[in-house]
Amino acid sequence: MSTTAVKFNLQDKPEFVKELRKRVNQYFKDNNISKHANLNMVIKTVVMISLYFVPMILLLTNTVSGIAPVLLMWVIMGFGMSGIGTSIMHDANHGAYSQNPRINQLLGFIVNFVGGYHITWKIQHNVLHHSFTNVHGHDDDIDTFAIRLSPDQDRKKFHRFQAFYAVFFYSLMTLYWMTAKDFINLAKYNKEGLIEGQGLTLRKALVQVAFHKIWYYVLTLVLPLMLINVPWYITILGFVIMHVICGLFLALVFQTAHVVEQTSFFAPDEEGSLENNWAIHQVLTTANFGKKSLFFSWFIGGLNYQIEHHLFPNICHVHYKKLSPIVEQTAKEFNLPYHQYETFMEALSSHFKMLYQLGTGSIDQKLVQA
Repeated sequence: MSTTAVKFNLQDKPEFVKELRKRVNQYFKDNNISKHANLNMVIKTVVMISLYFVPMILLLTNTVSGIAPVLLMWVIMGFGMSGIGTSIMHDANHGAYSQNPRINQLLGFIVNFVGGYHITWKIQHNVLHHSFTNVHGHDDDIDTFAIRLSPDQDRKKFHRFQAFYAVFFYSLMTLYWMTAKDFINLAKYNKEGLIEGQGLTLRKALVQVAFHKIWYYVLTLVLPLMLINVPWYITILGFVIMHVICGLFLALVFQTAHVVEQTSFFAPDEEGSLENNWAIHQVLTTANFGKKSLFFSWFIGGLNYQIEHHLFPNICHVHYKKLSPIVEQTAKEFNLPYHQYETFMEALSSHFKMLYQLGTGSIDQKLVQA
């Protein structure tokens, strides 16, 4: 099914999003502040980029030596890679970092330095996930074979064990991303007409992906193998550790925002229609978590305020904490839920309970009964 065939219900409380946008805009007007990055965001940008590139420079120049210190650098790079993904390139590729499109493009391009490709990322995340959150067949974030993330997805026998093996596949996320996923997605998105929407042909996109993958491998694997004074297998191990940290971190942060017990899942009817309008759909399919942890919220780029992010992806995440009470109160006034978990661990527990229910089919029975 083409994504253009999916239609939201424009008659479903359209006054909710109108009132919400009015209040959010008023907040920025009253406080005379920009919706984009502030000084704190700039400082965070320097910190996250440094967490990734400083250890890399120390490794390539052999400023650190010994197996343990070298592996520690790779570990730090893993967290830096995660921070770049959640805090920097994420906002930039949403156009939320700056009013200047060139700054957004520059900082958004950094996803290529951590093994991705900015065009396919934008399509999967901005176009598909944000438009059709938790919609089976349209949200690529829940479209996997190994892990069943939607009650509308076919259930295989091996899915009954997914609550136990999911962590393994989550940890491989960026390794898969940097090797095969971008090429597979290009072919898929080309058939759906989404590559053309980015102003590219399939051939040009394939050339770009190949080029970026080659220099990424040279920078993060070939040069370390050639220059770092440790056995080659230690460098390979460090490289894998970096990606395992980042893959697991990113997967758990994003999945706990949507695939949890409180959120809803949808599939279009035969005419391609969904029952809610877009804004209400985002509220129903998204959950916040761990809002009281200042460092955690800082490090993951405010993605624990996922409801605010999905409703206002063009606003820099440093503002979400202040917007949260506005969104919650407005949702309450319109008799809408505001899903949230007190801590990240509570959300994580709910996610794995959901994986178990989806894997065993118990949640399917609940939906049928409902």
